[in-house]
Amino acid sequence: MNTTNFLDGAFPAPTELDIDLATPARFVNRELSWLGFNWRVLEEAENPRVPLLERLRFLSISAANLDEFFSVRVAGLRELANAGNVTPGLDGLTPAEQLVLIDADARKLMAHQQTIFTALQAEMGSQDIHLLTRHELSKDDVKYLEDVFLEQVFPVLSPLAIDPAHPFPFIPNEGFALALQLERVTDKRSLRALLPVPAQIDRFVAVPSDQGQRFLPLEELLLLHISQLFPGYKVKGNCAFKVLRDSDLEVEDEAEDLVREFEVALKRRRRGEVVRLKISAQAPAALQSLVMSELHVTSEAVVEVDGMIGIADLSELVLDNRPDLLWPPFSPRVPERVQDHEGDMFAAIRQKDMLLHHPYETFDMVVRFLAQAARDPDVVAIKQTLYRTSNRSPIVEALCEAAEDGKSVTALVELKARFDEAANIRQSRRLERAGAHVVYGFLNYKTHAKISTVVRREGDKLVTYTHFGTGNYHPITARIYTDLSLFTCDAKLGRDATKVFNYLSGYAQPETLENLAISPLSLKQSLLDSIAAEAENARNGKPASIWAKMNSLIESDVIDALYAASQDGVKISLVIRGICGLRPGVKGLSENIRVKSIVGRFLEHSRIVCFGNGSALPSKKARVFISSADWMGRNLIRRVETLVEIKNPTVKAQIVGQVMAANMADVAQSWVMAADGSFTRAEITEGEFAFNCHRFFMENPSLSGRGSAGASDVPQLTHTDD
Repeated sequence: MNTTNFLDGAFPAPTELDIDLATPARFVNRELSWLGFNWRVLEEAENPRVPLLERLRFLSISAANLDEFFSVRVAGLRELANAGNVTPGLDGLTPAEQLVLIDADARKLMAHQQTIFTALQAEMGSQDIHLLTRHELSKDDVKYLEDVFLEQVFPVLSPLAIDPAHPFPFIPNEGFALALQLERVTDKRSLRALLPVPAQIDRFVAVPSDQGQRFLPLEELLLLHISQLFPGYKVKGNCAFKVLRDSDLEVEDEAEDLVREFEVALKRRRRGEVVRLKISAQAPAALQSLVMSELHVTSEAVVEVDGMIGIADLSELVLDNRPDLLWPPFSPRVPERVQDHEGDMFAAIRQKDMLLHHPYETFDMVVRFLAQAARDPDVVAIKQTLYRTSNRSPIVEALCEAAEDGKSVTALVELKARFDEAANIRQSRRLERAGAHVVYGFLNYKTHAKISTVVRREGDKLVTYTHFGTGNYHPITARIYTDLSLFTCDAKLGRDATKVFNYLSGYAQPETLENLAISPLSLKQSLLDSIAAEAENARNGKPASIWAKMNSLIESDVIDALYAASQDGVKISLVIRGICGLRPGVKGLSENIRVKSIVGRFLEHSRIVCFGNGSALPSKKARVFISSADWMGRNLIRRVETLVEIKNPTVKAQIVGQVMAANMADVAQSWVMAADGSFTRAEITEGEFAFNCHRFFMENPSLSGRGSAGASDVPQLTHTDD
């Protein structure tokens, strides 16, 4: 039986676990679940169905993910443990207990990263892509690299002696450096020194070659030219190390100027406590001791790396000029309905609601929506939330253009978007200079909702066009994240969106919302009520089912509601990409719940939930929602998020019969979760067809974006007759 196909496959037999189902043991630890997700990312680097350089990319992503995890999550747990906090997490483990388990698993993961890198490096060599050491260079190579070093590297280096007159320098978060034991040639006098490896220069230097491509790591180039940095000295010993610091921001509750407070906090982040030190396994003992003592690091935070430090940088070697080793090229579609209206977004939306599925339908339509609004003389006002944007954001450009043209523009810029705070401060200042109203929402809540409204004068009335998204207004990530964009001129949704903006800018809580639930006010309760309604259907002998898709599921009340619904007979199928605190398939607890994770070419990011509403899914009777929120405490309690009910029949059919059905049916990229929290990849026999939802979406148009061609020829995985 194929347990991976949730669309057609039966629920597996439940598992008996030797745990008390009334205790915290009914939950899976959040941090270990996240590490499990990163293992799945890493294992894609070993997947023979994935092109070679894409496997290298997966390896790089797993390393970057792990660095961020330590800088934020592990740093927070360390603070709690060091303060003596023994409050257990959801699963009953104290911070100190979690840190022990995290450390053991993370060390295994890092060791496996090196094993995979060694294998990939050998494969790359067979494809004429070579990563060199300085000892493998020819005389011609050395001569060429001399010029590269002097012209492109030397000017930005800061070699630093370490002695009483030159104290150990500050190494920022993610700082990479060489520690050197030097000896003066004339009198054998020793000198210890530090050479920070500049992050502003590519990690890998291209070395000319008659055949294939060759690269030298930057640290090898530096070691090759130590004599020019420390004239008269020779190297007696060296090691490389990388520092990860606590990167969580703290902001004073009573900050009068939120922008200035965040600028100060960002500077503190660079100086946060070291949470992990990665250092060469062959480091001379004296150098390792020096680095550890100067950075105030204990042995528990040190990882000796036998291989390459900074594996995240391997993304530089995903070479565009080797398309034979990359995914086949893919160009996102422009929806036919927009083409029918000669690119006029407002005309396309007026025809009926339109749902775009990114990246399969181009995110350029979201940019066009705002750019067209900026230039349209009939548009009087634009309101926009900005959580994450690109550095040269075309959306910010459009908002600035609209403001400069005299339109009323309000931009809600979230300063607390982790690791994008500095970029968002820059964007907010640009918008203010252009004449836009810039607000920062709440001090205690992040604004994570993705909403745009455009108010347009049409005849003697004002019409509100609204965009709700499940992902960020970020054109770069929209090429690889799967997300949904709903465009509508439905008056109820327009009123709801306007009330949300009034809440964000004026703290005025909306008394009624017609088609929308928002956190922290009503979203969680709306979910709990809908789950309870399905349970009631099951108790009354009606078909009862829930399909949901999100990045993370960890909120305890929601998990317990799902457990209760399962016990009442509701069939629950979940697609959870990352963290999952729920134990599926446990006898007496969750035997009607199954969970899978999809990891593939694109990053699953959309949040969707479908309730059978008295019918088995898929069904036209289903209640269907899209959301900006994962089911986590932070999203449901400490953020402003949206849950939008989809009423348009075509959009509902698209979400249930195409998007969700394809995710349920996926086999090629699916991992199924066991009751113990582990995930197993689907076993696919060589030559056997395995349905791949990403490929399906790339090859087939979406239902609501169809234009004059109509919807009749759009392939659907499922349909219902009810």
